[in-house]
Amino acid sequence: MSAGPRAAAPRPPSMLVRPETVGAFSRGSGVQTLPYVGRWNSGRASVTTGITVLPPGTAIPLHSHNVEECVLVLDGHGTAVIDGDEFSVSAGCGTWVPAGVAHRFASSPAEPLRIYWV
Repeated sequence: MSAGPRAAAPRPPSMLVRPETVGAFSRGSGVQTLPYVGRWNSGRASVTTGITVLPPGTAIPLHSHNVEECVLVLDGHGTAVIDGDEFSVSAGCGTWVPAGVAHRFASSPAEPLRIYWV
């Protein structure tokens, strides 16, 4: 490994995504998603990643995907509903949901919940 100057970004098609360059979008009720990597910015990416922040007392509606999904709780406390079962989650908890399985996340009434999803 070289001790020389650091490059501004990896060589294409690799990417470095800085949060200040990514536009967040609203999912309603104050829930915000910051998409990091996907087909919108990489024609070669076979994964989709991002961070979603749920303000206190909010939830993402029950939904499913045509691909599997992993979620890592970065901050906060809340609940995850996966295939009809409800679980308490907090920072450091992770989930894996197979394709086609209904799931959702909700923040506690007292604090926001921040999740990273792949």
